[in-house]
Amino acid sequence: MLIRPAAPVDAHGIAVVHVRGWQEAYRGLMPQPVLDELSITDRADGWRRILEARDHGEEPEGPRSRALVAADPYTDRILGWATYGEPRESGPHGGELWGLYAHPELWSRGVGHALLAAVEESLRADGAGSAYLWVLEGNDRAATFYERHGWIEDGEVKVEERPGLRLHERRRVKLLR
Repeated sequence: MLIRPAAPVDAHGIAVVHVRGWQEAYRGLMPQPVLDELSITDRADGWRRILEARDHGEEPEGPRSRALVAADPYTDRILGWATYGEPRESGPHGGELWGLYAHPELWSRGVGHALLAAVEESLRADGAGSAYLWVLEGNDRAATFYERHGWIEDGEVKVEERPGLRLHERRRVKLLR
């Protein structure tokens, strides 16, 4: 598996992992109609716009982030992806893992581990002494994955409102040095 920066050509593959990952990981945690309505085409268009803007040096307002993909070195199929960077919230942490997903067919095969290791190394290289991430309440698989990698729940919770959704999330933190 090859871990590399995401490029616009990866947008469709990232979207496949994004949609399939949500549909599998959040089954029973979100309303099923919300998961059923997720569109790979719409997600791919969004990812393509983001990645093309970055290729042209155009950063969106707000915290800066980066995207990595895990790709099959022979076929270039996207196996997983991660986004991370500056924290979106003020506080003591120097970095944030915004999202990390592996294709559900590849869960427990090292894709997430490889991406997480690359993210942590990059954040350390940027000088971040610690980082945080949010896990959807009830997503025990993700909570266990992060716990095995040293990300500890710190008691902070948030509720994120989205159209038709109210997401309860728990924060996990990790010292990176």
